[in-house]
Amino acid sequence: MSSTATGAVEATSLPMKGVWSTIRSYILWQHERGTLHYDIMVTLILIFVFVSPRAINFNDKPAPLTQHPKGVLVTPDGAGGLVYQIDAAALMDGDDSAIREQLRRTIEPISGDVAIARYETVTNFKGQVQGYRVWVKRK
Repeated sequence: MSSTATGAVEATSLPMKGVWSTIRSYILWQHERGTLHYDIMVTLILIFVFVSPRAINFNDKPAPLTQHPKGVLVTPDGAGGLVYQIDAAALMDGDDSAIREQLRRTIEPISGDVAIARYETVTNFKGQVQGYRVWVKRK
């Protein structure tokens, strides 16, 4: 009876040994290119790469772009410099030197140490100041 019982245990363990050896050979990447097992491994990897981002939340979404709190728009001037357009709401009223100082303090966090070459007001059709267009030079 013991020989029959041992034969039954060995018969069930043989297929499991084959499965585990196949899994081990997949983990250790022991198959040559062009074989069935190699193709299966590559297919499983491709399925993981293309399906996992839809099934698994990796929390890797980019932060949404928010507008600068002061409303600054930067555009090239065509001569290698930059023109900054700043909303009038970001500044307080004042004389020319006060406005220049406020414009400089608004632009410096974006571009570093700069000197204002010139600026002009941007008005709407009613003549109300909507913003300022500023040309700067780096120091």
